[in-house]
Amino acid sequence: MPDASELRALAPELIVAGAALVILLWATGLSPARQHLLRWPTLAALLAALLVASRLGGQALVVFNGLYIRDGLTFVLQSAALLAALLTLALAGGYVARTRLEAGEFYVLLLIAALGAMVMAGSRDLLMVFLGLETLSLPLYVLAAFARADLRSQEAGLKYFLLGAFSTAFFLYGIALIYGATGSTALVRFAAASPDGALLRAGAALLLIGLAFKAAIVPFHAWAPDVYEGAPLPVTAYMAVIAKIGAFAALLRLFPGALAALAGQWREILVWLSLLTMVLGTLAALRQTGVKRLLAYSSIAHAGFLLIGVAAGTDRGAWGVAFYLLSYTLMTLGAFAVALHVTRNGAEADAISDLAGLASRSPALAAAMVVCMVSLAGLPPTAGFVAKFYLFSAALEADLTVLAVVGVLASAVSIYFYLRVAYTMFVGAPAPEVAVVGDRWLGVGLLAALAGIVVLGVYPAPLTAFVQQVAQVLR
Repeated sequence: MPDASELRALAPELIVAGAALVILLWATGLSPARQHLLRWPTLAALLAALLVASRLGGQALVVFNGLYIRDGLTFVLQSAALLAALLTLALAGGYVARTRLEAGEFYVLLLIAALGAMVMAGSRDLLMVFLGLETLSLPLYVLAAFARADLRSQEAGLKYFLLGAFSTAFFLYGIALIYGATGSTALVRFAAASPDGALLRAGAALLLIGLAFKAAIVPFHAWAPDVYEGAPLPVTAYMAVIAKIGAFAALLRLFPGALAALAGQWREILVWLSLLTMVLGTLAALRQTGVKRLLAYSSIAHAGFLLIGVAAGTDRGAWGVAFYLLSYTLMTLGAFAVALHVTRNGAEADAISDLAGLASRSPALAAAMVVCMVSLAGLPPTAGFVAKFYLFSAALEADLTVLAVVGVLASAVSIYFYLRVAYTMFVGAPAPEVAVVGDRWLGVGLLAALAGIVVLGVYPAPLTAFVQQVAQVLR
């Protein structure tokens, strides 16, 4: 039986898991018209978990016989996961009511996906990483198909599930090979294994494939545009950030952390994956005409930027990834929040052309989208600029100059398609079937995201000091 100190170390996770169970039972006794009341306990649970996590901090506490650790990486990335869930809760408020998707299961699935990312952030054993990965993935499969009357949503859920199950097989086979090479699934045991062992190298490659799928890294990215396009808009927004938080938490634990002895072998692979992901994601985004597909390829390109920090394998690279994840969460969810304000005949207005004339209808919304697009492009003075600066600096520090150069060039090219969205809002006449809607929840979420983007771009020092705790995993 776990003792009280171990349970205290897991308090944030227990709060989220307990809230999911309570809300699931509570939902069965509520009529469809009263399901919206469940937003409040969901909000309370996420805030309580964030508060408890901040009180625990990054105290490097190992629990459950080494299976789990609460350290700087756990603290920072769990905070990112909870922030993503909080903002998505705000974004989804009016949408689920308007589209009649309001149901207790929606809030339960949102909480469980956040729990999966939180578990991956603190896992110190491959079996725990796998449990976290599946806890993260299964709710996202269901959420992608949550609009049951929409064929596109059904297709997105099925495609995501089938390809996700395929990637899980790679991950499990990787665990088996690494166990054969080291006699253990504990990450701390990998350093003692022979770096020349074929089983260890093959196992690490299969683990990378499983996590690369979840993070939408080339060449395991093909699912992302179709799934993003078919899923309900708030789900697409959540999927774009929460999956990356979990996947990159595991990548940091595995490669710069547990497999540091194999750095000479995995670094070159990660460099190539980063280059391909940045280039393909950026070039494919140039041709997109839909907001969802544009942001899907944008998400792929940003996965390439994030891989720079993992490939660097340094302290700066590790905390640069954490800073980038938090910034990416704010600017991506901010962009989706603006998209949620625009509807065509009461449904999602997914085409970029639907944003035409938005500036004349709602100058504040148009300005908000400009801020998000500028940040996604990595221009000052926004959080996106600071985040890319940190990762490019990490690449130069690790003598990976090619990554920094290609990253800068990809960012320069991305300015075209990001600012094309902004340009569309300021030209042309708005279509009569396109309307601007909104609600208090959505407005609060958008304002919070914008405040974070601007503040972190102008004064990043507090968050920089916060994410530097992540460097503990490399020592």
